[in-house]
Amino acid sequence: MLLRWMAGIALVYLLVVALAWAFQERLLYLPHMGREPIGTPADRGLAWSPVTLETEDGLALDAWWLPHESPRASLLFLHGNAGNITHRLDSLVQFHRLGLSVLILDYRGYGRSEGRPSEAGLAMDARAGWRWLREEADQAPGEIVLFGRSLGAAVAAELAMELEAERMEAEGPEGQGPGPAAVILESPFRSVPALAQRVYPFLPARWLARFSHDTETHVRGIEAPLLVIHSRDDEIIPFSEGEAVYRAAREPRRLLEIQGGHNTGFLESEPGYSAGIDAFLTEQGNLPRR
Repeated sequence: MLLRWMAGIALVYLLVVALAWAFQERLLYLPHMGREPIGTPADRGLAWSPVTLETEDGLALDAWWLPHESPRASLLFLHGNAGNITHRLDSLVQFHRLGLSVLILDYRGYGRSEGRPSEAGLAMDARAGWRWLREEADQAPGEIVLFGRSLGAAVAAELAMELEAERMEAEGPEGQGPGPAAVILESPFRSVPALAQRVYPFLPARWLARFSHDTETHVRGIEAPLLVIHSRDDEIIPFSEGEAVYRAAREPRRLLEIQGGHNTGFLESEPGYSAGIDAFLTEQGNLPRR
């Protein structure tokens, strides 16, 4: 009986492991949560226009362009793993008050965007946003700030690293190539395998993970000024994850500690949240104060 009981437990455990491996895409990417639009920037008194971005692999992404009347820079907004651009209206108001024009996009499979999310796909989506700002909005690299929240922090860090690698290849260490003015990572995690192991300690999650999103490695290749924002109250991504990303980054770098939950800290920590971003953009991003 004991052997049968132990065999039953082992079988159930192996089944859980198999399900975690097979369905991890649905645990990481949540385009089905809040898929329907709930508003537009006009509801908050912001001027905006719809934009369709085309990715390298031919997908059409839904995006919004919110031009500021007297911008200090433009910000590429890469959101988290759930919801869509219509759920980021509070953040759009904050960035407008900071004097930033904003391009915010929905990844493939999110909101009204075509396709299905994947790690390589999200990287292409971010690249499409950067390309639109450069070619359609006529923004110079030094006029663009990359912003990523949660999963978007990993996507933003990867884009920044790739842009730096391109700069080095094209113009050498002293070149003034395509790098952004600054990079802001809010509530970042070190990597999917590392975070998964913390969330599911009873599983060999580190070895099961088929996705990387290795923020900790990507920030090592970023030369632009970097701001890491994280809350000690974050119930989804521990503060220590953000600290690890910050420690891995090069100078110039800054850590802004806020309060509040994972999805609400940016609101609960006002006015310090916006003041911290404003000071970073002015002092380290060399952008004029709003």
